[in-house]
Amino acid sequence: MSQARRSDWIFHLYMALFLAYMLLPLIVMGGAAFNDSRFPSVYPWVGFTDRWFVELWNDSRMWVAFGNTIFVAIAVVVLSVPIGTAAAILINSMTGSSRSVLYALMVAPILTPGAVIGISTLLFWNRFSVPAGLHLSALGQVSYIAAFVMLLVLARLQSFDRALEEAALDLGASHAQVLRRILLPHLYPAMGAGAAIAFFQSIENFNTTLFTRGTYDTLTVYVFSKVRSGITPTINALALILISVTVVCAIWYEISRRRSERKVALQASL
Repeated sequence: MSQARRSDWIFHLYMALFLAYMLLPLIVMGGAAFNDSRFPSVYPWVGFTDRWFVELWNDSRMWVAFGNTIFVAIAVVVLSVPIGTAAAILINSMTGSSRSVLYALMVAPILTPGAVIGISTLLFWNRFSVPAGLHLSALGQVSYIAAFVMLLVLARLQSFDRALEEAALDLGASHAQVLRRILLPHLYPAMGAGAAIAFFQSIENFNTTLFTRGTYDTLTVYVFSKVRSGITPTINALALILISVTVVCAIWYEISRRRSERKVALQASL
């Protein structure tokens, strides 16, 4: 066997093992949602059932937690995207040590444990007599999720031609017009990706939310409480639904992206 074929075989074996390692737990988890057993497992297989989805549908606490989660996620997107975009534009326009300092300050929350961010957010706003609640959960999450948006927008800015700004200013455009008609349209793909990441990062957040939520439930806190009180396959049903929605959204985005690329290529050829 040649060296090239051996390397190719090893690569395919590694990819197969990697995908199996990633997907098998999800398959087992999804299978447990259809097993007619009080415990979330696929072995022994008792029988096919949809009772866990019915129980999940009738769980009013889950729906309240779901609504709270979506509310917080939307608030995080609304705050994180402009903050992250503004930070990226500012950092991109700076030079020297001040750029490095501001960049480090923005990235630092990503490296900070979520529990520390949650406790810090709670203590900080408590000094201003602001009670815990979903609003603090959103603010605590924004403090580090905005950095993800900043990194995406900053990477997009590296491909921006600054000569376009100078040309627009020379032709009489104001700085606001340059920002609105030249810079932001170039950044829209990165801002859209940042909004998606911010949304899903907020939904899956637990540590920060746990310390700032007050008496409100979110999906992660709901799942945590179910695990503590006695987990049932309804959690598997919830997880399967969330994973299915994520996969469908990812496929839809990829199809839309390829269609856009083909449309741009077709217009360029004409």
